[in-house]
Amino acid sequence: MDVFSSYNIIIEASVILILSFIFNGISKRTNIPSVLLLIFLGVILQFVLSYLSSDEVDFFPALEVLGIIGLIMIVLEAALELELKKDKLVPILKSLAVALVGLLGSAYLAAMILYQFVPEMSMQSAWLYATPLSILSSAIIIPSVSGLDPSKKEFHIYESTFSDIMGIMMFYFLVGELNPASQGGAGGFALNIILTIVISVMASYAIILIFQEIKSQAKLFLLIAVLLLLYAIGKQLHLSSLLIILIFGLIIANMKLFFRGKLANFLDYEKAHRIYHELHIVTLETAFVVRTFFFVIFGLTIAIASLFSFSVALVSLLIIISIYLVRFVLLRTFYGSDILPQLFIAPRGLITVLLFYAIPAEAQVTTFEPGILLFVIIGSSLVMTWAMIRDKKKTRTLLDLAEKEELSGTQEASGRSTHEIAESEDPFPEEDPENL
Repeated sequence: MDVFSSYNIIIEASVILILSFIFNGISKRTNIPSVLLLIFLGVILQFVLSYLSSDEVDFFPALEVLGIIGLIMIVLEAALELELKKDKLVPILKSLAVALVGLLGSAYLAAMILYQFVPEMSMQSAWLYATPLSILSSAIIIPSVSGLDPSKKEFHIYESTFSDIMGIMMFYFLVGELNPASQGGAGGFALNIILTIVISVMASYAIILIFQEIKSQAKLFLLIAVLLLLYAIGKQLHLSSLLIILIFGLIIANMKLFFRGKLANFLDYEKAHRIYHELHIVTLETAFVVRTFFFVIFGLTIAIASLFSFSVALVSLLIIISIYLVRFVLLRTFYGSDILPQLFIAPRGLITVLLFYAIPAEAQVTTFEPGILLFVIIGSSLVMTWAMIRDKKKTRTLLDLAEKEELSGTQEASGRSTHEIAESEDPFPEEDPENL
Protein backbone atom coordinates (compact mmCIF):
# COMPACT_ATOMS: atom_id res chain seq x y z
CA MET A 1 0.00 0.00 0.00
CA ASP A 2 1.40 3.40 -1.02
CA VAL A 3 0.86 5.37 2.18
CA PHE A 4 2.37 8.56 0.73
CA SER A 5 0.48 8.79 -2.57
CA SER A 6 -1.06 12.23 -3.29
CA TYR A 7 -4.65 11.35 -2.38
CA ASN A 8 -3.61 9.34 0.68
CA ILE A 9 -1.60 12.32 2.00
CA ILE A 10 -4.65 14.58 1.52
CA ILE A 11 -6.85 12.07 3.38
CA GLU A 12 -4.29 11.61 6.18
CA ALA A 13 -3.72 15.36 6.63
CA SER A 14 -7.46 16.04 6.68
CA VAL A 15 -8.14 13.33 9.26
CA ILE A 16 -5.30 14.64 11.46
CA LEU A 17 -6.72 18.19 11.36
CA ILE A 18 -10.22 16.92 12.20
CA LEU A 19 -8.83 14.90 15.12
CA SER A 20 -6.86 17.94 16.29
CA PHE A 21 -10.08 19.96 16.36
CA ILE A 22 -11.74 17.19 18.40
CA PHE A 23 -8.71 17.13 20.73
CA ASN A 24 -9.18 20.87 21.33
CA GLY A 25 -12.75 20.16 22.43
CA ILE A 26 -11.56 17.35 24.72
CA SER A 27 -8.89 19.67 26.13
CA LYS A 28 -11.46 22.34 27.03
CA ARG A 29 -13.64 19.78 28.81
CA THR A 30 -10.88 17.85 30.61
CA ASN A 31 -7.88 20.25 30.69
CA ILE A 32 -5.68 17.55 29.10
CA PRO A 33 -3.37 19.56 26.76
CA SER A 34 -4.31 18.93 23.14
CA VAL A 35 -0.59 18.87 22.31
CA LEU A 36 -0.15 15.76 24.45
CA LEU A 37 -2.97 14.04 22.57
CA LEU A 38 -1.31 15.01 19.27
CA ILE A 39 2.02 13.49 20.38
CA PHE A 40 0.25 10.25 21.36
CA LEU A 41 -1.52 10.27 17.97
CA GLY A 42 1.89 10.54 16.30
CA VAL A 43 3.19 7.58 18.36
CA ILE A 44 0.17 5.48 17.30
CA LEU A 45 0.72 6.47 13.65
CA GLN A 46 4.37 5.43 14.01
CA PHE A 47 3.26 1.85 14.73
CA VAL A 48 0.62 1.97 11.98
CA LEU A 49 3.20 3.22 9.49
CA SER A 50 5.71 0.52 10.42
CA TYR A 51 2.98 -2.10 9.89
CA LEU A 52 1.86 -0.76 6.50
CA SER A 53 5.28 0.08 5.07
CA SER A 54 8.84 -1.11 5.65
CA ASP A 55 10.37 2.06 4.19
CA GLU A 56 12.00 4.46 6.63
CA VAL A 57 10.92 8.08 6.21
CA ASP A 58 13.07 11.04 7.31
CA PHE A 59 10.58 13.42 8.91
CA PHE A 60 13.21 15.79 10.33
CA PRO A 61 13.24 18.37 7.45
CA ALA A 62 9.44 18.74 7.72
CA LEU A 63 9.67 18.85 11.53
CA GLU A 64 12.28 21.63 11.40
CA VAL A 65 10.34 23.82 8.93
CA LEU A 66 7.04 23.32 10.76
CA GLY A 67 8.75 24.09 14.06
CA ILE A 68 10.20 27.38 12.83
CA ILE A 69 6.91 28.55 11.28
CA GLY A 70 5.00 27.35 14.34
CA LEU A 71 7.33 29.25 16.64
CA ILE A 72 6.85 32.46 14.64
CA MET A 73 3.06 32.07 14.60
CA ILE A 74 2.85 31.27 18.31
CA VAL A 75 5.01 34.25 19.35
CA LEU A 76 3.06 36.53 17.00
CA GLU A 77 -0.24 35.19 18.34
CA ALA A 78 0.89 35.88 21.91
CA ALA A 79 2.25 39.36 21.06
CA LEU A 80 -1.04 40.35 19.43
CA GLU A 81 -2.79 39.71 22.77
CA LEU A 82 -0.39 41.75 24.92
CA GLU A 83 -1.75 45.13 25.95
CA LEU A 84 0.85 47.68 27.02
CA LYS A 85 -0.84 49.82 29.64
CA LYS A 86 0.32 51.42 32.87
CA ASP A 87 -1.66 48.95 34.96
CA LYS A 88 -0.02 46.08 33.01
CA LEU A 89 3.54 47.25 33.75
CA VAL A 90 3.89 45.43 37.10
CA PRO A 91 2.48 42.07 35.81
CA ILE A 92 4.76 42.29 32.75
CA LEU A 93 7.88 43.02 34.83
CA LYS A 94 7.02 40.26 37.32
CA SER A 95 6.49 37.77 34.47
CA LEU A 96 9.75 38.87 32.86
CA ALA A 97 11.65 38.38 36.14
CA VAL A 98 10.13 34.93 36.76
CA ALA A 99 10.86 33.87 33.15
CA LEU A 100 14.47 35.11 33.21
CA VAL A 101 15.47 33.83 36.65
CA GLY A 102 13.54 30.60 36.06
CA LEU A 103 15.37 30.03 32.77
CA LEU A 104 18.81 30.65 34.31
CA GLY A 105 18.07 28.68 37.50
CA SER A 106 16.58 25.69 35.67
CA ALA A 107 19.42 25.67 33.12
CA TYR A 108 22.05 25.77 35.88
CA LEU A 109 20.56 22.84 37.81
CA ALA A 110 19.90 20.83 34.63
CA ALA A 111 23.49 21.46 33.45
CA MET A 112 24.85 20.23 36.81
CA ILE A 113 22.69 17.08 36.59
CA LEU A 114 23.78 16.35 33.00
CA TYR A 115 27.44 17.02 33.84
CA GLN A 116 27.31 14.58 36.77
CA PHE A 117 25.28 11.76 35.18
CA VAL A 118 26.09 11.80 31.43
CA PRO A 119 29.55 10.40 30.58
CA GLU A 120 31.85 12.58 28.40
CA MET A 121 29.65 15.64 29.03
CA SER A 122 31.73 18.82 29.43
CA MET A 123 30.32 21.75 31.41
CA GLN A 124 30.03 23.87 28.24
CA SER A 125 28.09 21.13 26.43
CA ALA A 126 25.98 20.56 29.55
CA TRP A 127 24.81 24.20 29.48
CA LEU A 128 24.03 23.87 25.78
CA TYR A 129 21.94 20.72 26.32
CA ALA A 130 20.31 22.13 29.47
CA THR A 131 19.05 25.35 27.85
CA PRO A 132 16.40 23.73 25.59
CA LEU A 133 15.21 21.70 28.61
CA SER A 134 14.75 24.93 30.59
CA ILE A 135 12.48 26.81 28.15
CA LEU A 136 8.72 26.90 28.72
CA SER A 137 6.57 25.84 25.80
CA SER A 138 4.18 28.63 24.80
CA ALA A 139 2.86 26.23 22.14
CA ILE A 140 1.44 24.08 24.96
CA ILE A 141 0.76 26.74 27.61
CA ILE A 142 -1.14 29.40 25.62
CA PRO A 143 -3.89 27.07 24.28
CA SER A 144 -4.18 25.32 27.67
CA VAL A 145 -4.69 28.24 30.09
CA SER A 146 -7.76 29.81 28.49
CA GLY A 147 -9.98 28.59 31.34
CA LEU A 148 -7.88 30.07 34.15
CA ASP A 149 -8.50 33.26 36.08
CA PRO A 150 -7.71 36.25 33.76
CA SER A 151 -4.73 37.43 35.84
CA LYS A 152 -3.23 33.93 35.92
CA LYS A 153 -3.86 33.44 32.21
CA GLU A 154 -2.15 36.78 31.51
CA PHE A 155 0.86 35.76 33.63
CA HIS A 156 1.31 32.51 31.70
CA ILE A 157 1.08 34.24 28.32
CA TYR A 158 3.69 36.82 29.33
CA GLU A 159 5.98 34.32 31.04
CA SER A 160 5.96 31.66 28.31
CA THR A 161 6.52 34.24 25.56
CA PHE A 162 9.45 35.82 27.42
CA SER A 163 10.86 32.36 28.18
CA ASP A 164 10.72 31.41 24.48
CA ILE A 165 12.53 34.54 23.34
CA MET A 166 15.15 34.71 26.09
CA GLY A 167 15.76 30.96 25.89
CA ILE A 168 16.46 31.12 22.17
CA MET A 169 18.74 34.13 22.66
CA MET A 170 20.59 32.33 25.47
CA PHE A 171 20.99 29.18 23.36
CA TYR A 172 22.52 31.02 20.41
CA PHE A 173 24.73 33.03 22.77
CA LEU A 174 26.10 29.72 24.11
CA VAL A 175 26.52 28.43 20.54
CA GLY A 176 28.46 31.61 19.73
CA GLU A 177 30.68 31.00 22.76
CA LEU A 178 31.92 27.82 21.05
CA ASN A 179 33.64 30.23 18.67
CA PRO A 180 33.87 33.57 20.58
CA ALA A 181 35.69 35.32 17.72
CA SER A 182 32.60 35.03 15.48
CA GLN A 183 30.27 36.64 18.06
CA GLY A 184 32.51 39.14 19.82
CA GLY A 185 31.66 37.97 23.35
CA ALA A 186 29.05 39.54 25.63
CA GLY A 187 29.59 43.01 24.12
CA GLY A 188 28.94 41.70 20.61
CA PHE A 189 25.84 39.87 21.84
CA ALA A 190 24.45 43.05 23.48
CA LEU A 191 25.14 45.02 20.29
CA ASN A 192 23.32 42.31 18.33
CA ILE A 193 20.23 42.73 20.55
CA ILE A 194 20.23 46.53 20.23
CA LEU A 195 20.64 46.32 16.44
CA THR A 196 17.78 43.78 16.23
CA ILE A 197 15.46 46.03 18.28
CA VAL A 198 16.23 49.08 16.11
CA ILE A 199 15.64 47.12 12.88
CA SER A 200 12.46 45.58 14.34
CA VAL A 201 10.94 48.95 15.29
CA MET A 202 11.76 50.54 11.91
CA ALA A 203 10.46 47.51 9.98
CA SER A 204 7.26 47.38 12.06
CA TYR A 205 6.39 51.02 11.44
CA ALA A 206 7.12 50.63 7.71
CA ILE A 207 5.02 47.46 7.38
CA ILE A 208 1.98 48.98 9.13
CA LEU A 209 2.08 52.21 7.11
CA ILE A 210 2.56 50.40 3.79
CA PHE A 211 0.00 47.66 4.35
CA GLN A 212 -2.76 50.06 5.44
CA GLU A 213 -2.62 51.47 1.90
CA ILE A 214 -2.85 48.10 0.13
CA LYS A 215 -6.40 47.47 -1.10
CA SER A 216 -5.98 43.84 -2.18
CA GLN A 217 -7.99 41.24 -0.26
CA ALA A 218 -5.00 38.85 -0.22
CA LYS A 219 -2.65 41.07 1.76
CA LEU A 220 -2.68 39.13 5.08
CA PHE A 221 -0.67 36.18 3.82
CA LEU A 222 1.55 38.68 2.04
CA LEU A 223 2.14 40.27 5.44
CA ILE A 224 2.95 36.88 6.99
CA ALA A 225 5.33 36.19 4.08
CA VAL A 226 7.12 39.48 4.80
CA LEU A 227 7.47 38.56 8.50
CA LEU A 228 8.80 35.08 7.62
CA LEU A 229 11.26 36.70 5.19
CA LEU A 230 12.48 39.16 7.84
CA TYR A 231 12.87 36.32 10.35
CA ALA A 232 14.85 34.14 7.94
CA ILE A 233 17.11 37.00 6.78
CA GLY A 234 17.67 38.00 10.40
CA LYS A 235 18.73 34.42 11.18
CA GLN A 236 21.17 34.44 8.26
CA LEU A 237 22.65 37.68 9.66
CA HIS A 238 22.83 36.12 13.16
CA LEU A 239 20.30 38.56 14.61
CA SER A 240 17.81 37.67 17.38
CA SER A 241 15.05 37.28 14.81
CA LEU A 242 12.28 36.36 17.21
CA LEU A 243 12.47 39.91 18.60
CA ILE A 244 11.37 41.16 15.15
CA ILE A 245 8.17 39.12 15.41
CA LEU A 246 7.52 40.09 19.04
CA ILE A 247 8.08 43.82 18.48
CA PHE A 248 5.91 43.90 15.35
CA GLY A 249 3.09 42.15 17.24
CA LEU A 250 3.38 44.58 20.17
CA ILE A 251 3.37 47.66 17.93
CA ILE A 252 0.36 46.65 15.81
CA ALA A 253 -1.55 45.54 18.94
CA ASN A 254 -0.84 48.86 20.68
CA MET A 255 -0.90 51.32 17.77
CA LYS A 256 -2.32 54.22 19.80
CA LEU A 257 0.66 53.97 22.13
CA PHE A 258 3.32 53.83 19.40
CA PHE A 259 1.74 56.24 16.89
CA ARG A 260 1.69 59.53 18.76
CA GLY A 261 2.30 63.15 17.88
CA LYS A 262 3.26 63.66 14.24
CA LEU A 263 3.34 59.90 13.62
CA ALA A 264 -0.40 59.74 14.34
CA ASN A 265 -1.03 61.81 11.19
CA PHE A 266 0.34 58.99 9.03
CA LEU A 267 -1.81 56.28 10.58
CA ASP A 268 -5.29 55.45 9.34
CA TYR A 269 -6.38 53.77 12.55
CA GLU A 270 -9.54 52.10 11.17
CA LYS A 271 -7.65 50.45 8.28
CA ALA A 272 -4.71 49.46 10.47
CA HIS A 273 -7.01 48.08 13.17
CA ARG A 274 -8.83 46.00 10.55
CA ILE A 275 -5.45 44.54 9.51
CA TYR A 276 -4.71 43.76 13.17
CA HIS A 277 -8.08 42.05 13.70
CA GLU A 278 -7.83 39.93 10.53
CA LEU A 279 -4.16 39.12 11.18
CA HIS A 280 -5.09 37.89 14.65
CA ILE A 281 -7.60 35.44 13.15
CA VAL A 282 -5.22 34.23 10.41
CA THR A 283 -2.37 33.83 12.91
CA LEU A 284 -4.60 31.85 15.27
CA GLU A 285 -5.74 29.50 12.48
CA THR A 286 -2.23 29.10 11.04
CA ALA A 287 -0.73 28.41 14.46
CA PHE A 288 -3.38 25.72 15.01
CA VAL A 289 -2.54 23.95 11.72
CA VAL A 290 1.24 24.19 12.11
CA ARG A 291 1.13 23.14 15.78
CA THR A 292 -1.01 20.14 14.86
CA PHE A 293 1.36 18.75 12.23
CA PHE A 294 4.51 19.57 14.22
CA PHE A 295 3.52 17.55 17.27
CA VAL A 296 2.07 14.67 15.26
CA ILE A 297 5.31 14.42 13.27
CA PHE A 298 7.28 14.71 16.50
CA GLY A 299 5.30 11.74 17.82
CA LEU A 300 6.19 9.85 14.63
CA THR A 301 9.93 10.39 15.30
CA ILE A 302 9.93 9.36 18.99
CA ALA A 303 12.11 6.39 19.96
CA ILE A 304 9.79 4.71 22.47
CA ALA A 305 12.41 2.21 23.66
CA SER A 306 14.55 5.00 25.15
CA LEU A 307 11.83 5.73 27.74
CA PHE A 308 12.43 2.38 29.43
CA SER A 309 16.09 3.04 30.27
CA PHE A 310 16.82 3.42 34.02
CA SER A 311 19.51 6.05 33.47
CA VAL A 312 17.18 8.07 31.19
CA ALA A 313 14.39 7.92 33.79
CA LEU A 314 16.74 8.91 36.65
CA VAL A 315 18.27 11.92 34.86
CA SER A 316 14.88 13.02 33.54
CA LEU A 317 13.20 12.81 36.96
CA LEU A 318 16.00 14.83 38.55
CA ILE A 319 15.63 17.52 35.87
CA ILE A 320 11.83 17.60 36.30
CA ILE A 321 12.20 17.92 40.09
CA SER A 322 14.71 20.77 39.63
CA ILE A 323 12.25 22.59 37.33
CA TYR A 324 9.52 22.68 39.99
CA LEU A 325 11.96 23.43 42.81
CA VAL A 326 13.20 26.58 41.03
CA ARG A 327 9.65 27.49 40.09
CA PHE A 328 8.35 27.08 43.66
CA VAL A 329 11.01 29.44 45.06
CA LEU A 330 10.34 32.06 42.37
CA LEU A 331 6.56 32.02 42.59
CA ARG A 332 6.61 32.16 46.39
CA THR A 333 8.99 35.14 46.18
CA PHE A 334 7.03 37.11 43.59
CA TYR A 335 3.42 35.98 44.17
CA GLY A 336 3.17 34.79 47.76
CA SER A 337 0.99 31.80 48.61
CA ASP A 338 -1.37 31.92 45.59
CA ILE A 339 0.82 29.83 43.29
CA LEU A 340 -1.55 27.07 42.18
CA PRO A 341 -1.91 25.82 39.51
CA GLN A 342 0.89 28.12 38.16
CA LEU A 343 3.55 26.10 39.98
CA PHE A 344 2.89 23.03 37.84
CA ILE A 345 2.28 24.76 34.51
CA ALA A 346 5.82 24.51 33.13
CA PRO A 347 5.74 22.12 30.15
CA ARG A 348 8.55 21.76 27.63
CA GLY A 349 7.73 21.34 23.93
CA LEU A 350 8.24 22.82 20.49
CA ILE A 351 11.29 25.03 21.16
CA THR A 352 12.93 22.31 23.26
CA VAL A 353 12.79 19.96 20.26
CA LEU A 354 13.90 22.62 17.76
CA LEU A 355 16.92 23.77 19.76
CA PHE A 356 17.97 20.22 20.58
CA TYR A 357 18.31 19.49 16.88
CA ALA A 358 20.16 22.81 16.41
CA ILE A 359 23.06 21.84 18.71
CA PRO A 360 26.25 22.12 16.56
CA ALA A 361 28.09 18.92 15.67
CA GLU A 362 31.22 20.01 17.59
CA ALA A 363 29.18 20.30 20.82
CA GLN A 364 27.17 17.10 20.47
CA VAL A 365 27.74 14.34 23.04
CA THR A 366 27.18 10.81 21.75
CA THR A 367 26.44 9.46 25.25
CA PHE A 368 23.46 11.81 25.70
CA GLU A 369 20.21 9.86 25.38
CA PRO A 370 17.51 11.66 23.33
CA GLY A 371 15.00 9.83 25.53
CA ILE A 372 15.78 12.41 28.25
CA LEU A 373 14.31 15.07 25.99
CA LEU A 374 11.15 13.05 25.39
CA PHE A 375 10.80 12.05 29.05
CA VAL A 376 11.00 15.67 30.25
CA ILE A 377 8.50 16.86 27.61
CA ILE A 378 5.94 14.14 28.39
CA GLY A 379 6.57 14.26 32.16
CA SER A 380 6.16 18.04 32.46
CA SER A 381 3.05 17.89 30.26
CA LEU A 382 1.49 15.17 32.42
CA VAL A 383 2.20 17.16 35.59
CA MET A 384 0.52 20.17 33.98
CA THR A 385 -2.44 18.01 32.97
CA TRP A 386 -2.87 16.76 36.54
CA ALA A 387 -2.65 20.32 37.93
CA MET A 388 -5.18 21.71 35.43
CA ILE A 389 -7.67 18.89 36.07
CA ARG A 390 -7.28 19.34 39.83
CA ASP A 391 -7.78 23.11 39.52
CA LYS A 392 -10.88 22.61 37.38
CA LYS A 393 -12.40 20.20 39.93
CA LYS A 394 -11.62 22.67 42.72
CA THR A 395 -13.24 25.51 40.78
CA ARG A 396 -16.33 23.40 40.10
CA THR A 397 -16.58 22.47 43.80
CA LEU A 398 -16.40 26.13 44.83
CA LEU A 399 -19.03 27.06 42.25
CA ASP A 400 -21.31 24.25 43.43
CA LEU A 401 -20.95 25.39 47.05
CA ALA A 402 -21.69 28.98 46.06
CA GLU A 403 -24.79 27.87 44.14
CA LYS A 404 -25.99 25.75 47.09
CA GLU A 405 -25.51 28.63 49.50
CA GLU A 406 -27.36 30.98 47.17
CA LEU A 407 -30.19 28.48 46.68
CA SER A 408 -30.37 27.83 50.43
CA GLY A 409 -30.49 31.57 51.12
CA THR A 410 -33.24 32.04 48.56
CA GLN A 411 -35.31 29.18 50.00
CA GLU A 412 -34.81 30.46 53.56
CA ALA A 413 -35.88 33.96 52.52
CA SER A 414 -38.86 32.49 50.69
CA GLY A 415 -39.81 30.42 53.75
CA ARG A 416 -39.62 33.47 56.01
CA SER A 417 -41.80 35.49 53.64
CA THR A 418 -44.44 32.77 53.56
CA HIS A 419 -44.38 32.46 57.35
CA GLU A 420 -44.68 36.21 57.83
CA ILE A 421 -47.64 36.35 55.43
CA ALA A 422 -49.30 33.45 57.24
CA GLU A 423 -48.88 35.16 60.62
CA SER A 424 -50.22 38.46 59.31
CA GLU A 425 -53.38 36.80 57.99
CA ASP A 426 -55.82 35.36 60.55
CA PRO A 427 -57.16 32.06 59.17
CA PHE A 428 -60.31 32.45 61.26
CA PRO A 429 -61.25 36.12 61.11
CA GLU A 430 -63.90 37.30 63.53
CA GLU A 431 -67.27 38.21 62.01
CA ASP A 432 -68.31 41.82 62.13
CA PRO A 433 -71.31 42.04 64.57
CA GLU A 434 -73.02 44.46 62.25
CA ASN A 435 -73.17 41.84 59.54
CA LEU A 436 -74.90 39.28 61.77
